[in-house]
Amino acid sequence: MPVLFTALDRLDRRGVDLKICLLLDSCHDASVQVAQAYAAHTVLPVIVEQIVQADPNAGRARHAAVRLGMVALAGPGLLLSTDADSVPDAGWLQAMVVGCRAAEVVAGRVVRTVTQAHAVQDRIEAYYDTLHALRRTLDPVSWEARATHHHASSANLGMSVDSYQALGGFLPLTHGEDGRLIDDATRAGLRVRRDAASVVYTSDRRVGRVALGFAGSLRALDRGDEAVEVAHPRDAIWQYRRHAIARAAFATGDFTALAMAIGLTDDHVLGVARDCSNAEAFAMRVVPTPPAGMRRVPLAVAEAEVSVLCAAMPPGRRAA
Repeated sequence: MPVLFTALDRLDRRGVDLKICLLLDSCHDASVQVAQAYAAHTVLPVIVEQIVQADPNAGRARHAAVRLGMVALAGPGLLLSTDADSVPDAGWLQAMVVGCRAAEVVAGRVVRTVTQAHAVQDRIEAYYDTLHALRRTLDPVSWEARATHHHASSANLGMSVDSYQALGGFLPLTHGEDGRLIDDATRAGLRVRRDAASVVYTSDRRVGRVALGFAGSLRALDRGDEAVEVAHPRDAIWQYRRHAIARAAFATGDFTALAMAIGLTDDHVLGVARDCSNAEAFAMRVVPTPPAGMRRVPLAVAEAEVSVLCAAMPPGRRAA
């Protein structure tokens, strides 16, 4: 936590009225005292609050933290989140402000601070970055950052108070609450920008409260408990191509080609369109899972497949 505080003091705050809210979740150490000591000496306004949960629940803790932020703002404004074991880059605040002008939700890049090297985790992250770059090659959107990434983590997340309230906030999930919120945002038609200019460095610690959290995933990889499987790139690409078709169909009102491409009737597709406020919501809601489902394949198989898919792209459209 002290490293986080040092990073917060070093943020480029030009033009930003920054308030810091520290939500301490069921801490049994000296975290409260450390946070209060920071609040007493920093020039920034700081609110410290502690909650106690009988069972670890990331979603409830995240929601409590955001509500604390909304109390501090007492009106409209931006809500930015990170973690106690994370270190925002000095330009994080400015990058988030820029990103939130282009989209309703900004998911920044999360970079592991490597104290224990792990080649497999590096490969997993590189694979999903490549897959997301392919997504934006096949289904470009105007609000996406020029330099993008695959992360969707509360360790680096920003949105307006209005957007958070419209989504109903983090659900009380023990894990995956951030990915779920971002999925809900796209299905609601909010623009989600994955912006690599917004950087937070996070701990690669192996000890964590949530069994299926990042620390637990790293522990499993360390032990080699099971073969590493990832999303099949061809299933993801099947969806990406049809997301692009759906956006075009929503703009023109001609849903025949889309209905054929996703195996639904024109009436079904039209019914979904009538319930959607914009093309983003429509694309995310109407495109189903691929005919073979969302398969999982060994990492090496997925890497080989995605390399073939990248090579098959026209030179001007190849993913970075």
